[in-house]
Amino acid sequence: WETCWFKVKLDIPLAWAGREVHFVWESDGEGMVWRDAQPVQGLTKEGEKTSYILTRSLKDSEPHSLTLYVELACNGLFGAGKGSMIAPPDPDRRVTLSKAELVVFNRDVYELLVDLEILLDMAQLLGEEDQRSFQALYTANQMVNVCDVLDPSTFPAARDLAAAIFSQRNGESQHTIHAMGHCHIDSAWLWPYEETIRKCARSWVTVVHLMEHNPELTFACSQLGLIPVLWQAQQFEWVRSWYPGLYTRIQHFVAKGQFIPVGGTWVEMDGNLPSGESMVRQFLQGQRFFQEQFGRICSEFWLPDTFGYSAQLPQLMHGCGIQRFLTQKLSWNLVNSFPHHTFFWEGIDGSQVLTHFPPGDSYGMHGRVEEVLKTVKNNKDKGRVNHSAFLFGFGDGGGGPTQKMLDRMKRMSNTDGLPRVQISTPDQLFSVLEKESSQLCTWVGELFLELHNGTYTTQAQIKKGNRECERILHDVEVLSSLAVAQDKVFQYPASQLQRLWRLLLLNQFHDVLPGSCIQLVVEDALQYYTEIRRAGAQLQEEAVHSLCRDLLQPEARSTQSTLVLNTLPWERTQVIARPGPDGTETLALVTVPSMGYALVQEPFVPPQPVAVRKQEDGSITMENGIISVCVDMMGHLTSLQLLDSGRSSVPDGCYANQFALFDDVPLYWDAWDVMDYHLETRKPVTTLLKPLEITLAGGLRGSVSFSLQVGKSSTLTQEIILDAMCPYLRFLTQVEWKEAHKFLKVEFPVQVRSTNATYEIQFGHLQRPTHWNTSWDWARFEVWAHKWLDLSEHGFGVALLNDCKYGASAHRNILSLSL
Repeated sequence: WETCWFKVKLDIPLAWAGREVHFVWESDGEGMVWRDAQPVQGLTKEGEKTSYILTRSLKDSEPHSLTLYVELACNGLFGAGKGSMIAPPDPDRRVTLSKAELVVFNRDVYELLVDLEILLDMAQLLGEEDQRSFQALYTANQMVNVCDVLDPSTFPAARDLAAAIFSQRNGESQHTIHAMGHCHIDSAWLWPYEETIRKCARSWVTVVHLMEHNPELTFACSQLGLIPVLWQAQQFEWVRSWYPGLYTRIQHFVAKGQFIPVGGTWVEMDGNLPSGESMVRQFLQGQRFFQEQFGRICSEFWLPDTFGYSAQLPQLMHGCGIQRFLTQKLSWNLVNSFPHHTFFWEGIDGSQVLTHFPPGDSYGMHGRVEEVLKTVKNNKDKGRVNHSAFLFGFGDGGGGPTQKMLDRMKRMSNTDGLPRVQISTPDQLFSVLEKESSQLCTWVGELFLELHNGTYTTQAQIKKGNRECERILHDVEVLSSLAVAQDKVFQYPASQLQRLWRLLLLNQFHDVLPGSCIQLVVEDALQYYTEIRRAGAQLQEEAVHSLCRDLLQPEARSTQSTLVLNTLPWERTQVIARPGPDGTETLALVTVPSMGYALVQEPFVPPQPVAVRKQEDGSITMENGIISVCVDMMGHLTSLQLLDSGRSSVPDGCYANQFALFDDVPLYWDAWDVMDYHLETRKPVTTLLKPLEITLAGGLRGSVSFSLQVGKSSTLTQEIILDAMCPYLRFLTQVEWKEAHKFLKVEFPVQVRSTNATYEIQFGHLQRPTHWNTSWDWARFEVWAHKWLDLSEHGFGVALLNDCKYGASAHRNILSLSL
């Protein structure tokens, strides 16, 4: 990620008058040309951008001597992996400059070569049964005969032959492709956040430069500050702060309708794991930024590269003024081919959004004949709609469109034998799709990606940080709102909360929260979580002091009183640990109203205390009048009963709270994937390090603990807790994880029969089958959930809750949580 700067002094020969002159630069690092203290052109060999046009026709009045600066980064378009794109960055990587030249560019030869490329592709790809294939072939042959490479005067006649073919028009029924410049830039992935800022500048300055010479070019940008056709607000904010001159040029082309903000969210977030409130904030912060900076909100939600899409998204889109959605990621499905490219997507409340997957199954097209033909052939909604999107430009690591891509598509704009290709905008595409939508099909529920299931679990500290920080910000806002309502002097911390929310939203980017990023990014993300925790705790304390000022005065409190707050919208009775006068913790059973607080002085005694008993076989039973549990020496639950029902939740001969270790060796995407065949490698964890023992003997709380060895060198310690008046059992689990290519889960077989399990999602829940009848069922062998999953039959059920996990499964009667 190191940077070096080159000062380049150029002297253009007087003999080149009237010629097109380029500065050519080839390197295996990403570069950017600066001129007059402003960025003017990205230079990336992998993105086919190796020259900067100094003049299109050298005039005497133009400067013949000038100085440029080239900023060169020691990383390529896809980071700096050692030996493989997704390998860790190579700390010893060197960057090589292989070419720096001042050259005359022969535009006539270039145009001739593009003509021949299109004709030869038509000849090869249209097939022997298509007469246009032969017409293209014979025309190319004639061009070769006419053209004398040593005599430029023969070039126009050769080009005229090509123009005759390209000018033969299509019929009205031909499919129309809506081509939009695009440059997907991951806010962090194989490079850190800081490098993304420069990637945005390299890519966007190149797009703006292209627009200045191609007024028809449109660019959809979904990451504010990152992508040409897609704009994530965060990326725009980066460019606005770091490259104000470039940002002003972007605003000019936004006003002209060429640089088009799409997306509507702060970043292109993961589509599964953020909470409902986080997703609302993604849209709120994104749409507010677009409104303030560009005078409009986005009408399309643009999320092409995340690992599945929650069934709650259509409702959230509707609430944020969006009724159109574009992605293409489900083309990556490993098992089932998704049956549509244009359809209505219906969420859990019945909200519908018009959804389009570009049929070329890519957001990085290059404008080739092969790609436009695939777009038509691949379209699964032929007959229902006759229009589709075509996103062209280098992406993921940035880069964006090139002049050659535009020149190819100009030749295909309306050429018989090929689909009609027009430079378009997202609004133009969706407007025509809306007019053709009467025959479209409807897909109900989640858009589940049958790949990358490991991202629900990878990087446990990031998952924990996300869940904790979501809770912290919720609590700060609840307490601050109550404080404002009660205390006119209290200032609601709006600006501080916006800063913390934006840090959290940034970390929900679709390669950060899933854990599919390099170590540098993880370190940055964990630092952001630490900052949210620190600042959030301070804001929470300020709100509590304002809200409960009178109760916190020393004279208002006895030495035994404790202030207890409840930020959830229901009354809670719960055992809490409170600090005693000598520094030790004491337990108390308290009741606190919904969204309120209580001063606890004399905690009440439970009607039935927790009883803890050790049995002759070494197992331990705990009971609190609501549930009873029996735990064996290995920490397994051999019995779990809801006393009123008289039913045991654990089937005879089975163990709940069973830890199991699986091999985790995917086909390629190591941090992303867990394959179905991992289920064939299950090994129960059976090595006991510290046998079961009683840690709290009952009363308000009973608990037992034990330790296991996991794999070759990891350890697991767990405390199982039962509180008075509590209808659930708690498991405090600590794992010292030192395994490689292993996957740890905990399983709970339950005595419940149901063909569907229920999983919490954003602001709701979703049912998924517990059987594997079809390929669609078994492709969901590992799924995501938020705080709970539940298996219930009429009148009875068991739920498994968690405070920081997302990966889960329910197959037949076994609930499993991925740790």
